[in-house]
Amino acid sequence: MHLELPDKLYYSIGEVAKAFDVNTSLIRFWEKEFDVIKPKKNAKGNRKFTQEDIKNLQLIYHLVKERGFTLEGAKTHLKEERLKTLSNFEIIRKLEHIKTELIKIKDQL
Repeated sequence: MHLELPDKLYYSIGEVAKAFDVNTSLIRFWEKEFDVIKPKKNAKGNRKFTQEDIKNLQLIYHLVKERGFTLEGAKTHLKEERLKTLSNFEIIRKLEHIKTELIKIKDQL
């Protein structure tokens, strides 16, 4: 999963849902279920997700959607092995990015 989000301070729930290709209701649900997701809310109550929120959502998405964890399993995993999981997750994402770039170079040859 490679997110297509512009580089900015805050993202709307619509932008986040579109980047993850999920419904906004799932993002709101994960926000309730996982205390690491803490979007700011403006005067109208609209959620504004930070880069940190996006990173946590990526990790949750990876655990639940890609690795098949239950919500409870993902919560436990995040609490007990957060740093290790985050480190592994970031390494995997960097390797996927390198692979994509290498394929682009190969296709240009």
